[in-house]
Amino acid sequence: MSLPKGKKVYFASDNHLGAPTRKDSLPREKKFVAWLDSIKDDAAAIFLMGDLFDFWFEYKTVVPKGFTRTLGKLAELSDMGIPISYFVGNHDLWMNGYFEEELNIPVYHKPQQFLINDTSFFIGHGDGLGPHDKGFKRMKKVFTNPVAKWFFKWLHPDLGVRLGQHLSVNNKIISGEADAKFLGEDKEWLILYAKRKLEQQHYDHFIFGHRHLPMEIKLNEKSTYTNLGDWISYFTYAVFDGEKLTLEKLED
Repeated sequence: MSLPKGKKVYFASDNHLGAPTRKDSLPREKKFVAWLDSIKDDAAAIFLMGDLFDFWFEYKTVVPKGFTRTLGKLAELSDMGIPISYFVGNHDLWMNGYFEEELNIPVYHKPQQFLINDTSFFIGHGDGLGPHDKGFKRMKKVFTNPVAKWFFKWLHPDLGVRLGQHLSVNNKIISGEADAKFLGEDKEWLILYAKRKLEQQHYDHFIFGHRHLPMEIKLNEKSTYTNLGDWISYFTYAVFDGEKLTLEKLED
């Protein structure tokens, strides 16, 4: 991807819309939609890095009720021709075609590599990567098991969504917030994961969400790890202007 002059690429993660309740998350959703509207004139691309929703499951003909403002704004930006890419997180890993069909937004279930203005990016939500995050890795095996998904699919949507929302709000292993504090570079599993990837191939930037902590860590002289924080406590996001990647905070 080559950026036109004056255009930028935006990255955001971990909105958890719907948590702890839809009413409580509505002010955060309005902030996010206003932010999307504010960047539409200079956005060359937008990367949504997972957990946009606190719970999401796609039945064959049903998706969770709500989030109309967000989905409508994403549809508007997509119809304007702005490329939007979505990386599933641990709360919305059960996506199955809705974003692609209704919003023309590709959905990725694994980290991906991108080259933007000759700058290399390795990006993903971040869940289950690296040597730790063991509680979630065990949980993810259950959630992605075809038999478990088949049984959940046959629950009535009112029951299934209610159960999923309850688990998402109350289980810190699922939410990834069990230890939402900086652990140190030698214990942050996404930093360790990025350093291991650098042994195989160079990347200028690693960008992840999941940890709910805004971080910018130099991995070596040429590579940086950035965690996007969240839209619950920090309201942070990253911007690439074609030369430099910065981690920025939404102004009040």
